Amino acid sequence: MTKYVLLIINPGSTSTKVALYEGSECYRQENLSHSAEDLALYPEVVAQYPFRLQKVEEFLASVLADLGGEARLDAVAGIGGLLRPLQGGTYVVNEALILDLQQGVQGQHASNLGGLLAAGIASRFGVGAYIVDPVAVDEFEDVSRLSGHPLIVRRSLSHALNIKAVARRVCHEHGQSLALCNFVVAHLGGGISVAALRGGRIIDVNNANEMGPFSPERTGSLPAGDLARLCFSGKFTAAEMKKQIAGQGGMVAYLATNDVREAYRRADQGDAFAKLVISAMTYQIGKEIGSMAAALQGRVDAVILTGGLANSQRFVQEIAQYVDFIAPLRVCPGEDEMLALAEGVCRVLDGDEEANIY
Repeated sequence: MTKYVLLIINPGSTSTKVALYEGSECYRQENLSHSAEDLALYPEVVAQYPFRLQKVEEFLASVLADLGGEARLDAVAGIGGLLRPLQGGTYVVNEALILDLQQGVQGQHASNLGGLLAAGIASRFGVGAYIVDPVAVDEFEDVSRLSGHPLIVRRSLSHALNIKAVARRVCHEHGQSLALCNFVVAHLGGGISVAALRGGRIIDVNNANEMGPFSPERTGSLPAGDLARLCFSGKFTAAEMKKQIAGQGGMVAYLATNDVREAYRRADQGDAFAKLVISAMTYQIGKEIGSMAAALQGRVDAVILTGGLANSQRFVQEIAQYVDFIAPLRVCPGEDEMLALAEGVCRVLDGDEEANIY
């Protein structure tokens, strides 16, 4: 991999991660925190663009000053936002993509600023701006889209960047071709995405905001009748109900904590309910992995666990008891979205892949 100099930008709700990479090696990375007072000045996420751009420019100026006369920039990559459904890969940030990010075609989210900030910096340096495997990656087969009612369509929204990155890494480590492999990949974090990958394509996945196993902060799938009754009970507004499902649901609703380490601490001190909640979460994750193995007709080369919760050997072992009969278990703990973005751009600059046009 050529050591291109890349600026990587990953906006979150209250911070912006920025890094300068030389190929796949990180030269410097910082997490630029934004106060609630600063963000409150902007009525919507996209309006934060000039504020965040200034912060990124200050970081870049500092790094380039350290590099002195050797300073250059070959490309800029931003985290992909809530775009229209699209195939996986690395995309050039063009006018159509910028417009959809500004308009929030699938909703407003801090990640929508990723491509916008990348384009803003890239234009100054006369280099390309890219996004890689955004959450809106949609490679579903038609059979995956039917929900059970024509008024509701199953949508592909997932932690696609990390899911695809770890699949590539497992193939590289084991001398396998991604195009010839089938994987079930479970991204385990505040939200949980369990995906079936056939030849590197995400042919099915639960929408982590609405479906699948419950997670530290999200309910996952709920009994439809009971959910409908709760929605019309008069106890919640629509916004409050959405928050109950994603943000205040899952483990935090049961235990008033979203920290699995704290839940285990309570369980070890004799809290039987905390132990039950963790067991139920790992049980549901195991069931979802089994479901995705069925989507691949049982032809699975490996089950891959990734995301922050995969750092817990105990949590991994609880899941393993349900799924180790399916295929070899590979554990890739954490998520390195910055590296995944850098690798995606390098594949294009090296000519290993063609950049997609949105």
